[in-house]
Amino acid sequence: MAAPDLLETRDLSKQYPGNTALDGVCFSARAGEVHAIVGANGAGKSTLMNILSGATRPSGGTVCLSGQDRTFASPADALSAGVACVYQELSLVTQLDVARNVFLGREPRTRWGAVDIPRLYEQTTALLGRFGLKVSARAKAEALSVADQQLVELARALSMEPRVLILDEPTAVLSMAEKRNLFDIIRRLRDDGILVIYVSHFLGEVIEIADRVTVVRDGRLVGMHDARGMSVEGLADLITGEAGMKTPEAGPAPVSADARTLDITVEQGGRRIELGLRAGEIVGIAGLGGSGRTAFARTLAGAGRRRARIRLTDGD
Repeated sequence: MAAPDLLETRDLSKQYPGNTALDGVCFSARAGEVHAIVGANGAGKSTLMNILSGATRPSGGTVCLSGQDRTFASPADALSAGVACVYQELSLVTQLDVARNVFLGREPRTRWGAVDIPRLYEQTTALLGRFGLKVSARAKAEALSVADQQLVELARALSMEPRVLILDEPTAVLSMAEKRNLFDIIRRLRDDGILVIYVSHFLGEVIEIADRVTVVRDGRLVGMHDARGMSVEGLADLITGEAGMKTPEAGPAPVSADARTLDITVEQGGRRIELGLRAGEIVGIAGLGGSGRTAFARTLAGAGRRRARIRLTDGD
C-alpha cells in the first residue's frame, strides 16, 4: 500500500508581467520516495521548486504539507516547516571550514553563550557519517573540490532535519564516480523516509534515480509517471510534446561543388547519423539532456566509444 502524500499542490499558479510561469499545477509526492521534476527550459519547474522552498510566493493555489495548508513567506519559513533546498549555485563561505559552514548562524553554544567548539565538530562529524558524506569537518571549504563543496551544501540542508529535500541540478558539475556517490546518498535519504525532489535536465539519470517523474510543459503539469520502464526517448517525447515524431534518416546536406566539405557518419545507439558540413560554417548541435549531444561531440573528437567516419573532400 502506497504511503500517503507528504507534499501536495492544488491549482498552483504564478504570474509575472506578460508571462504565466505556472498555470493550475496539481502535484503530489510521498515520504520515502525520489520524485523527479523535469521539463524544458522555461517549462516552470524552477518556479515550482522556488515556491515549494519559500523563495517565491505563488499568485494563487495552495501548498499542502502533511495535510495542512502552508504559505511560506521565505526559505527560512519553509525550513522551519521541514522543506530544505540545495541549489545548483554554491553559497559556502569558503574561508570557513566545513563545520562552521554547516552550522553557520546555528552554532551550538556553551552555557555562557560562546560557540561550543568541541560540540560543533562532534555534531558535524556525526552528521557527515550518518549520511555517508566523505568530507572532513575541519577541512577549509576553499580547499575542497566542487563536488565536495556540494556535499557540504547538502550537509547544511540535512542538519535542519528536513522532511522534504529539493535538489536543483545536483549532478551538473559531477564526474561519473561523484554521481554514483551522490545517488547512494540519495537512496539512503529515501530509505530514511525523506522525500527527495530531484530537478534535472539529465533524463538518463532521472530514470535511474527517481521512483516517479512529474513532467511540466509551458507552466502546466503534463503528467506523473512511474520511472520504472521509462526510456530517455519516451521521457523526451513527454517533455517536448512531440511523441511519435521521429527525425528522418537523411544523408549529408547538399553543398556547392566549389566548397571544401566534411562528410561525417557516426554510429550512435544503433542509429546512423550523417552530416555534410561546409568550410566556414558554424554548426550547432542541440537536444535535451541525455539525448546524446555530448556523446556525439566526443565521438567527433575521437574521445568517444562509438565509431565515426569522417571524409574530407575538396570541391573542383
